[in-house]
Amino acid sequence: MIETQEHSTAPSDVHDTEDVYVVLCASGFENPDRVRSALMFATLAASANYKAILYCIQNAVDVMVKGNVDKGEVICQGNPTIAQRLQEAIELGVEIQCCTQTMANRHIAANDLLPRVRPAGAMSLIDLTTRAKGTISF
Repeated sequence: MIETQEHSTAPSDVHDTEDVYVVLCASGFENPDRVRSALMFATLAASANYKAILYCIQNAVDVMVKGNVDKGEVICQGNPTIAQRLQEAIELGVEIQCCTQTMANRHIAANDLLPRVRPAGAMSLIDLTTRAKGTISF
C-alpha cells in the first residue's frame, strides 16, 4: 500500500536551482486514462532527475482522497491501474499536491488525502509553473 507521511500546507521546498517539471491534472475517475497518463509523465520526469510535481485540481483531487482509488476506478484488463501508477510515482519521489480551493469546495480536509499527498494553494502552482523547466496538463 501507499506509504504514510505527515501532511503539510507549507509551500513546496523546491529551490530555484532545481529542474522542476510540473504536471497539472484536472481529470478524475471520469477519465482514468488521463489520470494514469498524468501519473506516468510525472514519474518519467522524476526518473529523468527532474523535481516532478503533480498538481491536482478539480476531479483529480477526488482521486487523491483515501479509499477512492480502490473503489473509484473501473479496472481495464491489460492496463496499469491508477493505484499502480500512483505507487510508481511515489516510489520515484513525485511530489503530489492538491488544490486547497478545490478541497474547500468539496469539503475535503488535509487528513482526508492519501499519505504523501499534501494540500497546496493556487499560488504554489503559479510559482512552480513560472520556474518550471516544463509543464504538461491532463
